[in-house]
Amino acid sequence: MTTESTDAECRTLSRNLRRRGAIVLAVFALVWAFAGGSGIAAMPVAVALGVVAALVTAGAVVLAFRGTAGPVTRLVRLPEKWNRGVGLVNAAELVAIFAVIALSNVSGHPAFIPIGICLVVGLHFFPLARLYDQGQYKWTAVFLTAVAIVGLVALAAGTTAETIRVVVGLGAAIVLWGSSFHVALRG
Repeated sequence: MTTESTDAECRTLSRNLRRRGAIVLAVFALVWAFAGGSGIAAMPVAVALGVVAALVTAGAVVLAFRGTAGPVTRLVRLPEKWNRGVGLVNAAELVAIFAVIALSNVSGHPAFIPIGICLVVGLHFFPLARLYDQGQYKWTAVFLTAVAIVGLVALAAGTTAETIRVVVGLGAAIVLWGSSFHVALRG
C-alpha cells in the first residue's frame, strides 16, 4: 500500500467519523429536546418546541454532510483498538443508564432519571474524546455534566419533575446541537 492511498484512507476515515459524530450528536439532541418538551404542559408550546427541534436537527444533519464534504484539515489519530474502546464505553454508558432508571424508580425518586442519565452521558464523552481524537468532546462532557448539576440543584430546591425535564432536556439538547455543529464545521 502506498503512502498516498494510506493518506486518502485516513482522510476518508476522518471525514466519515466527523460526519457520523455530527449526525449522532444531532439525533440525540432531538431526543433530549423531546424529553424536555414532555415537561411542558402547554401543548401548543410543546408542539412548537418539537417542530423547532426537528428543524434544528435537520439543519445539523445537512451541515454534517456539507461541512464534512470539504477538505480534511486535521486527520484523526486513533489509539490502537479504538473501536473496541468505543464499544466498551458505550456498553458501560448503557448499563449505567439502566442502573440510574432502576435505582431512581426503586428509591421512589423518578425525577432523578433525566439528571442521572445526563450525567452518565456527559461523563461518557471524556473517554470518547480520546478514543475519537475529538478534543471538543471534553467540552461536551463538561457542559452536559454542568446541565446535570443544574438539574440536581433544581431537584434539591424542590422543583417539579416536569421543570427538571425541561431544564435538563433542553440544556442537554443545546449542548449536543452545539457539539454537532462544531464537529461538522471545525472537525
